[in-house]
Amino acid sequence: MKRFAQLLELLALTPSRTRKLTALTQYFREVPDPDRGYALAVLTGALTFRNVKPALLKETVLREVDETLFAMSYDYVGDLGETIALIWPHHGAEGDLPSLTDLIELFNTTSKSDLPKLIAALLTQAGINERWALVKLATGALRIGVSARLAKTALSEMSGVDVQEIEEVWHGLKVPYLDLFAWLDGKAPRPDIDQSARFHPLMLSNPIDEEKDLGKLDPRDFAAEWKWDGIRVQLVLGGGTVSLFSRTGDDIAPAFPDIVDNVHGRAVLDGELLVGKDFEPGSFNDLQQRLNKKVASAKHLKESPAFIRVYDMLFDGREDIRTLDWTARRARLEAWFAANPQTRLDLSEVLPFADWDDLARQRRQGADEHGHEGVMIKLRTSPYVPGRPKGYWFKWKRDPNVVDAVLMYAQRGHGKRSSFYSDYTFGVWKGNEIVPVGKAYFGFTDEELKLLDKWIRANTLQAFGPVREVRKELVFEVAFDSAQESTRHKSGVALRFPRISRIRWDKPASEAATLEDMMVFVGST
Repeated sequence: MKRFAQLLELLALTPSRTRKLTALTQYFREVPDPDRGYALAVLTGALTFRNVKPALLKETVLREVDETLFAMSYDYVGDLGETIALIWPHHGAEGDLPSLTDLIELFNTTSKSDLPKLIAALLTQAGINERWALVKLATGALRIGVSARLAKTALSEMSGVDVQEIEEVWHGLKVPYLDLFAWLDGKAPRPDIDQSARFHPLMLSNPIDEEKDLGKLDPRDFAAEWKWDGIRVQLVLGGGTVSLFSRTGDDIAPAFPDIVDNVHGRAVLDGELLVGKDFEPGSFNDLQQRLNKKVASAKHLKESPAFIRVYDMLFDGREDIRTLDWTARRARLEAWFAANPQTRLDLSEVLPFADWDDLARQRRQGADEHGHEGVMIKLRTSPYVPGRPKGYWFKWKRDPNVVDAVLMYAQRGHGKRSSFYSDYTFGVWKGNEIVPVGKAYFGFTDEELKLLDKWIRANTLQAFGPVREVRKELVFEVAFDSAQESTRHKSGVALRFPRISRIRWDKPASEAATLEDMMVFVGST
């Protein structure tokens, strides 16, 4: 455990991607199995514990520490793991903690009633950096600037195996990845994965720069489709077995039986999960209600039936067609639909356009009349390449909506922002009161963050744990993709993808938007 704690500490403290990569590579090269496999699972978010939750850790600490002192410390530090590491009052005799493998076994096999005693003993035995690592391990809330892609890149650096090959087998492997490391160490062949019956990393797009990109691209080389306002999914049809995965490879089939029970054929398809009747997409808010449920209710199945708008094909039957160009894959997809009529799948429309000005006109019209998010632009000769390759797929999103809103509440951030109030709740006028419509925590520079933090500290009215209510005087220009009716918000409105566009230091709060203004946006999406 000591070595893993040292790794986490280094990863958390260094902003350098190169140093993170070097540390990960060295760890995977030097640490034996199965510890390195479990470490990989922790770093990539593939490991969770059923009974070890933040509330249990907090409860354990509050048995030994004054509640007010803990609240003040947590408020100041802003990170649960760091707070517990610093405030735990007991320090036992120096000694080694169990190995990472043994710790995971303990967390998985200890009864819920005995976990507080176990955690207290471990915290007492551990050094300060090990206490922090223990909490991070137990909760999975790392926030150390390491993505799954970076961890896989380190595996590539360690072994000399191309990261793309690692991606190809990744989702067919199981923790603690013994067969993966045996392959990477040259001691065993590549793991034998049924390529047509598992999740495959998705091909992603790049935002288009209208000024720089469009002038260089020949519209005759590209196809266009609508950018649908749902969630990206991969549907794996195994000829009798059906799997439905989110863009990160999570199995979401139990929440959408109306899809998995009503599709057939053999293929791996890429598309957008939407809800609505007769293939007419409803709002994202309708979809969100179903995404929040692990199991679909009868009401949701009736009122918000799900379907997939398919726009690409990775496997045609058992044949891997990802190396074919987009045009050939599209032809295969259309032929597959003709041979396999579906009631829960339909084809994404290809938009004919004469030039970029014509497509821009359609993009604006689609946003105004139908609430489309924008258009996707795909190179006709592009293969299906996992990740975000340059020059193949572009997303040309509609211009964001903008509204002036008033800052209501602020909360400390996490990690590097734990000392700053960087998470903001803002609202609009409803009569003589301000009601919340959204939250945002990005869109401003580091210098602007410092100014905002200073203003918040000087204008705090009340404190609610880590949250500060402030004077309703500071106006944000908030950009957002769409607005929808929501019964979960006091205002009755929820913004989709809100972000701070500008800080309107010059604008009085009385000139901010009203709820009536917001309803115009709701009606247009």
